[in-house]
Amino acid sequence: MKTSEIRKMTTEEIEAKIKETKEELWNLRFSASTGQLEKPHRIKSLRHDIARMKTVLNERKVSE
Repeated sequence: MKTSEIRKMTTEEIEAKIKETKEELWNLRFSASTGQLEKPHRIKSLRHDIARMKTVLNERKVSE
């Protein structure tokens, strides 16, 4: 997910997306621990997406 896409979302949508992404990340970590993970790079990309979303939320809080 690109930062420009995140900036177009509302704060509530971003928070919901963070929650959804964290759940997906947890499921991927579980799959990795059992040896059934097909795309290990997906874990890293999800972590980066969460960081981008949190950064945009923090920027919004600071600018208020």
